[in-house]
Amino acid sequence: MRTLWQHCHVATMVDGRYSIIEDAAIVTSGGVIEWLGPRSEMRPVEAQRTVDLGNAWVTPGLIDCHTHAVFGGNRSGEFEQRLQGVSYAEIAAQGGGIASTVRATRAASEDELFASARQRVQALMRDGVTTIEIKSGYGLDLANERKMLRVARRLADELPLAVRATCLAAHALPPEYAGRADDYIAHICNQMLPALAAEGLVDAVDAFCEHLAFSPAQVEQVFVRARELGLPVKLHAEQLSSLHGSSLAARYQALSADHLEFMTEEDAMAMGEAGTVAVLLPGAFYFLRETQLPPMEALRRHGVRIALASDLNPGTSPGLSLRLMLNMGCTLFRMTPEEALAGVTIHAATALGMGDTHGSLEVGKVADFVAWQIERPADLAYWLGGDLPKRVVRKGHEISH
Repeated sequence: MRTLWQHCHVATMVDGRYSIIEDAAIVTSGGVIEWLGPRSEMRPVEAQRTVDLGNAWVTPGLIDCHTHAVFGGNRSGEFEQRLQGVSYAEIAAQGGGIASTVRATRAASEDELFASARQRVQALMRDGVTTIEIKSGYGLDLANERKMLRVARRLADELPLAVRATCLAAHALPPEYAGRADDYIAHICNQMLPALAAEGLVDAVDAFCEHLAFSPAQVEQVFVRARELGLPVKLHAEQLSSLHGSSLAARYQALSADHLEFMTEEDAMAMGEAGTVAVLLPGAFYFLRETQLPPMEALRRHGVRIALASDLNPGTSPGLSLRLMLNMGCTLFRMTPEEALAGVTIHAATALGMGDTHGSLEVGKVADFVAWQIERPADLAYWLGGDLPKRVVRKGHEISH
């Protein structure tokens, strides 16, 4: 069905800028954008439906390009303990931390994981999110990583949402491999990744490169295997220390390197040359009360595209609002509202390998957009919380939540 959407202003986000079209019209057909431009330049069109958007501001659908939305259990008790002065090491010694989420995720059925993840994902959708990435990484064995990735696929089937599933088996060392990290990496490369890829459950491969997780050499083994399987890679890098994981990611033409608080100028240069997107996660920075800021000027200087994401996870960023991350990106990382909006649209799409089809409003791209009742695009980063009035369109069809 061909639909004409009119009486609106559009921030197309082409090239990462607002690229505003005043008094615009959008024609959609077959789930894609057929025409877009000033209403005064539109030729007569035979539309089966015409929608008056009431002078709304239209942006691309928001994209949350880094989440851990599928997990079992809850770690609010640990949050309370930390505020009472209990250290992370003490919590871990009590069986907390990632290990507690692994136990809860392994114990949960696929249906239970789906039900809880659906609630979290729907909260993000109410914020205007139309595309999301979901990582595994709380199963840490083949059966449970498969279970998590199957839930991600199921969410895409049952919700009006595009979902990219990322295998993060190299997230932490499972208890059965205590003291045998190299053996676990070998298991990921030789058994887990080939099996999960063969089942069509994996769109990309991620790893956690840190002293408390896996070394650059171990991560590189995962990257090599992913490349052999034809899968793009991503990396959690430089969150807590500088191991130059972001440079390693760049050498493997990674889609993105994420966190990046401790990255160096040389890392930024490598990422800029490789086209690897920097995904910043202000929710985790805030929740952990970090003080080391990502090197914003180095990223800008070397032309690194900057995305923002919620990092929705039970331990370090229980964030259910991507729009809140826009404000945090501005207030904590000194991004402009325009940079922040680009970070959850076109640059987030690129971080998922979807930049050719999503993330900006252009002819031929998927017709995912949000019509916001706001005064200007900067309002999306300005308002803290709440539910801004909006109409969400997915593949040319208005959806409700």
